[in-house]
Amino acid sequence: MWKLKIAEGGLRLPTAYNHLGRQHWEFDPNAGTAEERAQVEKFREEFKKNRFRQKQSADFLMRMQFRKKNPCEQIPPSVKVKENEDITKEAVSITIKRALSFFSTIQAHDGHWPAGLAGGMFFLSPLVIVLYITGALNVAFEPELRKEIIRYIYNHQNEDGGWGLHIEGHSTMYGSAVNYVILRLLGECPDDGAMARARKWILDRGGVVGIPSWGKIWLTVLGVYEWSGCNPVPPELWLFPRMFCIHPGKLLPLARMIYLPAAYLFAKRFVGPITELVQSLRQELYTQPFDDLNWNKARNTVAKEDLFNKRPLVQDMLWGFLYHVAEPVLGCWPFSMIREKALGVVIEHVHYEDDVSKYLCMGSEESMWSMLACWAEDPHSEAFKYHLARIPDCLWISEDGAKCQGNGSQTWDVALAVRAIISCNMYHEYAPTLRKAHEFLKASQVRENPPGNFTQMHRISCKGGWTFGVPDHNWVVSDCTAEGLKATLLLSQISPALVGEKMDTECFYDAVNLLLSYQSSNGGFPAWEPQRAFRWLEKFNPIEFLQDTMIEREYVECTSSVIQSLVLFRKLYRKHRRKEIDSCISRGVCYLENVQNSDGSWYGRWGICYTYATWFAVEGLVASGKNYKNSPALRKACKFLLSKQLLDGGWGESYLSCRNEVYTNLVGNRSHLVQTAWALLSLIVAGQADIGPTPIHRGIRLLINAQMEDGDFPQQEVNGVFMKNCVLNFSSYRNIFTIWALGEYHRRVLFA
Repeated sequence: MWKLKIAEGGLRLPTAYNHLGRQHWEFDPNAGTAEERAQVEKFREEFKKNRFRQKQSADFLMRMQFRKKNPCEQIPPSVKVKENEDITKEAVSITIKRALSFFSTIQAHDGHWPAGLAGGMFFLSPLVIVLYITGALNVAFEPELRKEIIRYIYNHQNEDGGWGLHIEGHSTMYGSAVNYVILRLLGECPDDGAMARARKWILDRGGVVGIPSWGKIWLTVLGVYEWSGCNPVPPELWLFPRMFCIHPGKLLPLARMIYLPAAYLFAKRFVGPITELVQSLRQELYTQPFDDLNWNKARNTVAKEDLFNKRPLVQDMLWGFLYHVAEPVLGCWPFSMIREKALGVVIEHVHYEDDVSKYLCMGSEESMWSMLACWAEDPHSEAFKYHLARIPDCLWISEDGAKCQGNGSQTWDVALAVRAIISCNMYHEYAPTLRKAHEFLKASQVRENPPGNFTQMHRISCKGGWTFGVPDHNWVVSDCTAEGLKATLLLSQISPALVGEKMDTECFYDAVNLLLSYQSSNGGFPAWEPQRAFRWLEKFNPIEFLQDTMIEREYVECTSSVIQSLVLFRKLYRKHRRKEIDSCISRGVCYLENVQNSDGSWYGRWGICYTYATWFAVEGLVASGKNYKNSPALRKACKFLLSKQLLDGGWGESYLSCRNEVYTNLVGNRSHLVQTAWALLSLIVAGQADIGPTPIHRGIRLLINAQMEDGDFPQQEVNGVFMKNCVLNFSSYRNIFTIWALGEYHRRVLFA
């Protein structure tokens, strides 16, 4: 059986935080009883049987393991409320206690809640391709792990034979091609039924010449495509003066952490060994002989299924100039000396980022780009070995198989969970849970800035911040810092006998100082860094299947989180930078007011989508201290949400809302528990109960009746998104936000 390990290190795994929050799976053939192994197989079979109806896994393997480790005392039977019945205080109280009891059992010993964070069907391909190129596939992937990866890919193959960009999406060339390639690299036969259907899907759409730019590069380094079919990724831009408007140091961190190693690989024209399998893939994936392909034409060929971000003419002109003019010139002496200098700068940045992030990088995708660049520089380097040791951090096992995820959402989930538990006003009963979460948050705050001359390496101060996942990751985020600050401030107001000693005052100050440095001129807050680049740079986004990839921008979610944390800090610490905090809050509120849509909603870029952002915005406005309870902005927000409530009392918004920027219900107008919780939290905070509580009662009834026998809540469709067109699933959201909504209802509506 697979066993989840928590906060454990290993050979070549550097850490500055004692591996806090680390979660990785190991296979133990002797683990588990016969009954447990049978239960795991039952979970797998049920997922496979229902995979076209329920595409997101429910983390049953992790939950089963933790329920065994942390057995729960006998909880009362579940409560059901009929349509014509009133919701009683007792019914809500029992539901909350059952939910908290279950949620406490799946908390790890270091204080976080382990969970998968996956969804993208292209995340695995860089990992498998890099391991194949470097000859480390057998070292990194034991037979059981290979089986789980193969299981995952087949479980998420669409009925038409292809794979989507993510688990809930329509088939795309990128998803289909890279997953076909993964299966072949892992030993699957091209003539098997599922593989034959996948290859037919690819060939019917013109073959992999239509794969988007990221896919072109990955297939090129594997040897299944050609560099002459890729648009240039020139490293020379890193030699430009820092004030230059298109210096790559101004890019969104997610973009530049890929551009750095990609530029190195491009300039080196790196290609892995051309094996018999690679030669076979060249024949399997094209509609004409490999040597006869028009690579210049292929550069800008993208399958219609993948084309979400259409390039403007000016971008095609730029690529044409770089391809036909700049690259031939830079390949000739003495200009080739410029390239050599640029390569030195680029690989220096790669190594710096590896070292600062303890080889976790910004995420699994970025880590694989960096890993391959390190191997291309020196196959025997220590850097490559450190990357190899980090591979377990990228993988998550569930009933649908082994998937590649980001670096996790550990800190983010803990901060939100603390707020949810506190909203229930049951400190005494669940003090051990809060104490462990408190210790995690205190220990995971980043206490030092990056080493060396970090500004020269295009990094910013991070002292006092919190990361999205584990602290060793070292990329602090504004809303994670804000939520970490608010959670620790709330915990500081509870008796230390229950939740432990409060965080040092200087640590609170450090977090506030960091947050104040993020605010943009329009009052909003970006995520990773203060905005550095002009908005027009987004027109040069080369990624055909994602948007908003080039520059840092302001977000409703981040702005609201910062406002809420600063308001609470100001209440408890009245003197520290008071004028600056007052101004920051006021400007943030103006930003939220200015970006409200005419229908009363807000657009979200990290959750799905209007429901998520509207909840954040409402929380921020109400927390700001202004008399917002009956303001036009909140009345409009409530009107918008009420107009989307479904017949069963819930809400159910599709990820397509993010893609199309139009509120879209789930297929069949089905409710979603997390969406329902977000909407209910908005209505409760906005004061809808004073005007007409019936819609709130109806939504709460849905949450109560959805609770499972063990106190858990069912997993439904994905609930997160990034860059408008790809999804992530936060597995803990179904617990956190249902508890939060029930707690706020119990406290603010029933006991108001």
